[in-house]
Amino acid sequence: MRSQLDDVTPPYLVGLRLEGRKVVVLGGGQVAQRRLPTLIAAGARIDLIAPETTPAVQAMADAGELVWHQRAYAPGDLAEAWYVLVATGDPEANAAASAEAEANRVFCARSDDATAASAWTPASGRHGATTVAVTSGDPRHSAALRDAVVAGLRDGSLAAAHHRGHRGGVALVGGGPGDPELITVKGRRLLAEADVVVADRLAPRELLEELPPSVEVIDASKIPYGRYMAQEAINATLVEHAKQGKFVVRLKGGDPFVFGRGMEEALACAEAGIPVTVVPGISSSISVPGAAGIPVTHRGVTHEFTVISGHVAPEDPRSLVNWEAAARMQGTLVLLMAVERIAAIAAALVAGGRSPETPVAVVQEGTTAAQRTVRATLATVADVVAAEGVRPPAVVVVGDVVALAG
Repeated sequence: MRSQLDDVTPPYLVGLRLEGRKVVVLGGGQVAQRRLPTLIAAGARIDLIAPETTPAVQAMADAGELVWHQRAYAPGDLAEAWYVLVATGDPEANAAASAEAEANRVFCARSDDATAASAWTPASGRHGATTVAVTSGDPRHSAALRDAVVAGLRDGSLAAAHHRGHRGGVALVGGGPGDPELITVKGRRLLAEADVVVADRLAPRELLEELPPSVEVIDASKIPYGRYMAQEAINATLVEHAKQGKFVVRLKGGDPFVFGRGMEEALACAEAGIPVTVVPGISSSISVPGAAGIPVTHRGVTHEFTVISGHVAPEDPRSLVNWEAAARMQGTLVLLMAVERIAAIAAALVAGGRSPETPVAVVQEGTTAAQRTVRATLATVADVVAAEGVRPPAVVVVGDVVALAG
């Protein structure tokens, strides 16, 4: 079925550099709400003219991201503008503003009548430093094409052959708690551009399977209490490959700076003069309880949660945790790397004042297909973990929020 736009001459696509330049937006409704963030990101100096706005648009004005003139359009409002977006619900005002823009030779996009506009707003998306823009005459079709292209760029299925956006640097990328879909968009993009990937055991394995054969994958083998690659060797590996002009991604489980030794690696690279990009990841301390239906905070139950490493027992002289203080807190305790020390930790919490009946959940391999949750109390958790054969990686949640799940 043909539309009016089928007979319109195709537009000439161009990227407008609007930083510091005046842009006028007429209307403060849903259309403006969708378009304004991109104009703000482009650095435009925005005058918004509308009697009223959506709460989101008003928030942009309150934050100083644009100037809101709380009134209807009036002739002369487009003076000195470089670009105009007309998006009011008044057809007469839209036509008048469009005519003023035409007379002033200012390109004007209209939300109500694309055939009467001198500019079309493309469906656009970003992937790193690349902007994808699609115009087809059909907004839904354009958006679908945009989404397909951006998704392909982000997951590496659509890329220029042999292209690498980085040279001679290191990215510390948090891979998230285990589910490969929980890595950030930026993390996935950098992984697709890597020449070398140094991966932890807890990094999402499925992501490594997607890498092309040309990418060298190095297993850091940081298996708790077993065979491991010394941290110094990992640091040296990152520096060595980066100095060869390669882009190295250090793929870690969770977040690089949450018990991940990411700062040690960043410092080692900095001392060697290697540029480092840090990409935060979704920490298992929050995401794994969430995947099990356990909120770490809940109104009326707890106002705080504390994340504690349990890789050494409370009585170990290397422990830096004040277990007595932790026991006295009313909020949620999230224990990482604590499965093999859970008996000693539970005893320390009870000795410090926590009730033996405090609910406990242990979530093994959270967010993956193998996820399972066992429930207990501080008094019983050590026996339950042993009886159920719970093994790392697992996250232990201590507190009343555990009772909210299920």
